[in-house]
Amino acid sequence: MNDDVRNIVLGVVAAGISAALGWVARTYLWRRKLRRKQAFFGLPDNSESLLVVNRGATGPELSVMRYDVFALLELAALIKDCNAHAQILPHDTARQGFGERTEFCVGGPASNRRMAAHLSSLLPGVRVNVDSEPGPDRGAFQVGSERYRVENGREEYALLARVTAERSQNTRPVFLFCGQTSITNQATTRYLARNHERLTRKYGNSSFVLLLKVINSQAYGPDVVELVEDVTRAAQTALPAAATAPRNTHRAS
Repeated sequence: MNDDVRNIVLGVVAAGISAALGWVARTYLWRRKLRRKQAFFGLPDNSESLLVVNRGATGPELSVMRYDVFALLELAALIKDCNAHAQILPHDTARQGFGERTEFCVGGPASNRRMAAHLSSLLPGVRVNVDSEPGPDRGAFQVGSERYRVENGREEYALLARVTAERSQNTRPVFLFCGQTSITNQATTRYLARNHERLTRKYGNSSFVLLLKVINSQAYGPDVVELVEDVTRAAQTALPAAATAPRNTHRAS
């Protein structure tokens, strides 16, 4: 074998080794990224999760609002990316505990009994006005001492929460997507889909509650979302029994 042939063979071998090492490195990084995502969502390979959805208030018994369907599609894609499976249940048939399977609960307490139960037991510092009569506070959120009113189509609020039961032996998280309108439910799921890596870096696998604001949904749909603040402490601190008049009211400008 002359020097030219030897150099060609060595070059081919080196290229093969480099390609193999590159493939191994990319596979390792991809798997590490997947494991972090699975840990954040509580969705190891082939695990089961629960999608709890509210029913449409004005449609047939089994109807779901269009934007809530879109929210379910956003979540279904996340679940599939984690190599997990999902079961969809209407809110009034999901009569079971939490923590054994990851749960994604979509919709406000006015149309989702499961959400109302979660807010009461997991986020006692949150109140949502569910009055059916029109009024300035209809649909308003109270978080701690502050109230956030809704102006449909202009400024609407939503809560995105990842919570676990402290006293439960089951540690799978519950994700809450509690919006003042159905389009804010979808905006909240989309925010999670776009920002879960940043949230993982910041919170790891700990609980958090974020207050989001959806801007001008009548023009921009669910795409323009602002993070108002992290309200974890206020949301998890029970309100005093007489806390009926919050100090601050946030209105749409």
